[in-house]
Amino acid sequence: MDVLWMIALLAIPFLMFASSTFVFYFKKFFYVAWMMLLAVVAIPLCILKSGGRDIENMRVIRFLVRHVKYLLGLRFEVSGWEHLQTEGPYVVISNHQSSLDVLGLMEILPDRCSAIAKKELIYAGTVGLICWLGGIVFINRKKTSDAKGVMADTAKVMLNEQIRLWVFPEGTRNQNGDLLPFKKGAFHLAVQAQVPIIPVVFSSYGNFYLQKEKQFKSGTIRLKILPKIETKGMTPDDVSSLCEKSFRLMRSAFLDISGTRSNGPLRH
Repeated sequence: MDVLWMIALLAIPFLMFASSTFVFYFKKFFYVAWMMLLAVVAIPLCILKSGGRDIENMRVIRFLVRHVKYLLGLRFEVSGWEHLQTEGPYVVISNHQSSLDVLGLMEILPDRCSAIAKKELIYAGTVGLICWLGGIVFINRKKTSDAKGVMADTAKVMLNEQIRLWVFPEGTRNQNGDLLPFKKGAFHLAVQAQVPIIPVVFSSYGNFYLQKEKQFKSGTIRLKILPKIETKGMTPDDVSSLCEKSFRLMRSAFLDISGTRSNGPLRH
């Protein structure tokens, strides 16, 4: 048995060099396992710090996660930092390509900022528990009425507790080299709370991470933080135009920083 373990350990470096498919699955497994282990460390720290569910626990989570990018061979180039220097509550919106987005989120996460996530995440073992302790708002995407109710309640909490929320308006992961049409929940939230929207754009992962081709190489992710979009004075009637404006701004920035600028029509 010891010999078999030794052979397996010696085979890993060879496979890492010889097989891109092995590297893909190895990095994916390592990423998930390491994040779950970090959650095990973070859970007691958060309970000791805040006594339970509290948005201030995101500071602990942010601190523990920021090194993970180095283990996966990833780097971030961030521009537009000044746009996050906004007082009070606001809604951050960003495009969504994979679970790796969490690393970018933690790279620039403002203080007193949590996220809105699908309800299924709460059942993801230690990761689900630490998300709950960090104040993440869970919504049922399959029940629109429930999601709208959560958004309405969340708008009140944002103002009462002076918090920020990060939302992925595409609603699902997308690696097609473009942005999916935005769902309107984030924009209803911002209008109800009368708080600004700050768009954040991740460059395409296509040069280092390809799910279908089973490739996961080292790479650089460009993060562009765009100027805030004010919502003061807007009503529900303005949500559609606000959503359209945000989509166009973010798609233009995505194509620019990804080096895939197209002359085709904007799609929404």
